[in-house]
Parts: sequence; C-alpha cells; structure tokens
Amino acid sequence: MPQPPTIPAALILVPLLFFFFFTGPVFAWRPWPNQTLNKTESIFGGSKKYEGSSDLIQLKYHMGPILTNNITIYPIWYGSWKNSQKRIIREFLSSISAVDSKPPSVAGWWKTVQLYTDQTGANISRHVHIGAEKNDRLYSHGKSLTRLSVQSVIKSAVTSTTRPLPINPKSGVYLLLTSEEVYVQDFCNNVCGFHYFTFPSIVGYTLPYAWVGNSAKLCPGVCAYPFAAPAYIPGLKAVKSPNSDVGVDGMISVIAHEIAEVSTNPLVNAWYAGEDPVFPVEIADLCEGIYGTGGGGSYTGQMFNGEDGATYNMNGIRRRFLVQWVWNHLVNYCTGPNALDQ
Repeated sequence: MPQPPTIPAALILVPLLFFFFFTGPVFAWRPWPNQTLNKTESIFGGSKKYEGSSDLIQLKYHMGPILTNNITIYPIWYGSWKNSQKRIIREFLSSISAVDSKPPSVAGWWKTVQLYTDQTGANISRHVHIGAEKNDRLYSHGKSLTRLSVQSVIKSAVTSTTRPLPINPKSGVYLLLTSEEVYVQDFCNNVCGFHYFTFPSIVGYTLPYAWVGNSAKLCPGVCAYPFAAPAYIPGLKAVKSPNSDVGVDGMISVIAHEIAEVSTNPLVNAWYAGEDPVFPVEIADLCEGIYGTGGGGSYTGQMFNGEDGATYNMNGIRRRFLVQWVWNHLVNYCTGPNALDQ
C-alpha cells in the first residue's frame, strides 16, 4: 500500500500558529478603574458598565456547547502556595454550590450563570465541585510562562506518572493557579487571567481550562484592586481584604470571572456578544468592576463593610468574598445577589 504523502512540518506549524495567535485565550481584563478603554468598552461604549438596562448589548448564543453536566474543577497549584491560601480558594469554589450559605451568597451569584442554556434548553449545571488536584511546587516549566507553555503545564498534570488528573473534556475545568513568583505572558498588562481550551497537538485532548495568577508581588494595584491601590491614581486608598490575603482575595473575583465564562463559552463558540469570535465579549466582561448596586464607570457599586473593616459583597460557606457581578441576558443588565433592588 502506498504511504500517504509527507506533509512538511512548516505547513503543519503555520496553521497552528495562525490559530493560536489570532484566536488566543479569552482574557479577564481587571480591575477597575482602568487606565484605558478595554476591548468591551471599545465595542459597546461606556454605558454598558452601568448595572442598569442597556439596549446596546446583544449577547447571543452561537450554538456551541456549554457545561450542563455537573462541573468538576481540577486545581493545578503551580509554584509555592501556603495551605492558608489554598483553603481560601477551595472554600470559594465549594461555595458555588453551597445553597445554604448566608445570603447574599456565592451560590446566589451562580444562579445568574445558571440561566444560560444550550440549544436543547439545558441550563448550566448548579453543581460545581472540586475534583482531583495537582501540585507543581518545583516550577516544572519555569517561572515565566507563555500561553503555549500554560498548556504544557496542563499536559504535565494530566499525563503525570503519579496521580495524573482525570481526562474530563465534557464537564471538567482545569484551573491553573500560578503563585506570586510566576509571570505569565501579558500578566499585569491589564490581564489577570484568561480561559480557553487545550490543543490536542500539545495536550492530546481538547480540555476547557482557565489560568489566574497571584499578583501580590508583581502588580497588586492592577489585579487585586480594590484591596491594593493602582499607582496611576494618586490618593486612592485600598480597602481591607476579607480573608487577610491581598493577592488571593484579589484572585477570587478573577477566578469567578473565568469560571462563569468557561462554563457559558468553553470552546469560544457559545455565549458571547459581538460578531467576531476572535474577540468575544462574554458574560463577565460586560460587568467588569461592578460589585454592587449603582456600579459602573470607576464606581464599584455598593458593598458591605464588616465589623472588622473588611470589604466584601457575598458570603461563602464560612468566609466572605468580593466577587464581580455577571450579565443577566434575560433582563439585559448586570446582576448579583447583593443587589438592593431585588
């Protein structure tokens, strides 16, 4: 039998590079206030930042899959993490399905995400739980990661010879969390996290994933606002974080942002606004920096101040968190469990 023609490596590499660089990861642009207009503002203008109704936004379903089965999150702890930091993040993730938490709650916040459906009418799953975890304490791919090497870290986690993470392409989310010593491509340049899916050519599977970094050392004023003040706004004071860890408390809202979007748009062909899937504007992008009623522009909205002076807007199982709102496509504005008008 004649052998199939050999395709030159360059011809394989070119489309892969084109696909990657022109349809790259979907970014979480955080926090408010921004120095410049972000991609969402450039499309829809400043009015979309207000939590009130807007006719300018046309969030559409593009017929791709969403996460309707019970969602399992697989944390990958890359770098040096304290147990206390892991506990904060784990409790937030566990709080998503903790319907008995004191209101306003993280579970109440997730109810808005649950409103999104696929072509069969099935909703985003109410059940989100933590699956197997992987530790990469020795920085196996170095302390400076590119977007492609992020996928290589995930590959190492799912192909490890000792306790590899399960392969779960239909309802798994692989959450790569990098410690404060690690720089990821574009980190701190208004990018604090992103989500996408892995390439079979790198990982061997198509798996929805998200990356979020701890900004405590590199750029807390960019990615941990309002728990750290941006250097470009003189006189702005930071507020006290609810769990006494500025970097991790700042990560929580970015993690929430990415999980909400990867659930509603895991393969970047489901729920987003705009006509260009290369630059999708997703349900959390539309509400960046809005944490309470009246939020918009450079105002975060009304939040709570605890007796200890900490700022938060919702409760977890035992802890308190500050989490941005997400877009409710049924009423056409940003909603959250701490809204004063509900």
